[in-house]
Amino acid sequence: MSHEKFEIIQMIFPLIAIMASVGVGGWVLTTWLRIKNGYPLDGAWEQSVYPRSDQETTERVKLLSQENAQLRAELGSIKDRLGNVERIVTDGAHTLDREIEALRVKPN
Repeated sequence: MSHEKFEIIQMIFPLIAIMASVGVGGWVLTTWLRIKNGYPLDGAWEQSVYPRSDQETTERVKLLSQENAQLRAELGSIKDRLGNVERIVTDGAHTLDREIEALRVKPN
C-alpha cells in the first residue's frame, strides 16, 4: 500500500512542478508587461511600487500632456495642408477645364 502511494506521488510531482513553474512565469510576464506599458504596480498592502512616487507620476503626466498638445498642433497643421492640397487638386482640374473650353469658344 505504501509503495502504491509513493508511485502516485512520483507521477503527480512533475505535474505540480510544471504548473507552479507556469504560474510563476506567467506572473513574471504579466508584471513585465505592466511595467513596460506604464501601468502602476501595487505591493501586498496596496502600497505603490511602480511608479515609486506621486511626483514621478505627476511629471510623467505633464510630459505626456505636452507631447499630446504638440501632436494635436501638428495634426491640425497637417489637416490644413491637406485641405489646401485637396483644393488645389480639385480646383486646378476645373480651372484647367474652363480655360480649355474658353480657348475653344474664342473665334480665331
